[in-house]
Order: sequence, then structure tokens, then C-alpha cells
Amino acid sequence: MRINLTSVFVDDQANALRFYTEVLGFVKKHDVPLGADRWLTVVSAEQPDGTELLLEPDGHPAVGPYKRALVGDGIPAASFAVDDMAAEFERLRALGVRFTQEPVEMGPVTVAVLDDTCGNLIQLTQQR
Repeated sequence: MRINLTSVFVDDQANALRFYTEVLGFVKKHDVPLGADRWLTVVSAEQPDGTELLLEPDGHPAVGPYKRALVGDGIPAASFAVDDMAAEFERLRALGVRFTQEPVEMGPVTVAVLDDTCGNLIQLTQQR
């Protein structure tokens, strides 16, 4: 068994696609129209056949309060691995990404948290 698909709820799929591809560096995998929304997934450029991230519309009534509660408590909606936290932090900051937590060493891992501009906090991690 393996993880095939996971998702983050986004308030604007077009903005999310731009942020996750042009800023974070993911690659669009699927973009299928579904009425007013899309089945829109991205994958790691390093693992094009790996786990897909669904940029899922946040229209369900339960999603807004859920997302606000997570952000209010500083809880990331997803976590992505990076090989070089210092370099990735500087690259993203130069692109205007807002970090709610700059890189911090926590035992065997360094973590940082960013705002994805779509209503979510995203954690970056580097294993040492």
C-alpha cells in the first residue's frame, strides 16, 4: 500500500496552481474541468510519478472554519520535504513568500512554515 493522492483545500484554484508550480516548483499533473471547479493535481518535479497533491476547492461549508482554526493555531495543512532548508528558505523569501516560522532546528529535523496564499500554512522539513 502507498499514498497515491492527498489534498489541500484552496480558496482559488488558479492562484493555487500558480503558487504551487511557479513558486514552490511543483509540476501540474492533471487539470480536468468539473463544472465550475477542476480536478487539479500537482506533483514533485523530482518524482513525476509520485504522490499527487490535489488543489481541492474549499467550497464545502465545513472547510472554511476548519482552515481558519488550523491557521489560527499555527497548524500546517501539509508538510513538504526539502534537501537544503537554508537555500530553499532564501529562494522562497526572495520570491516574496511569507513565512510564519523561519527555519528552526528541532532535534533531527529543521522546520519552517509558510503561507501558501490560498488559506493554508505549509511546513517545510529537512531531515539531518
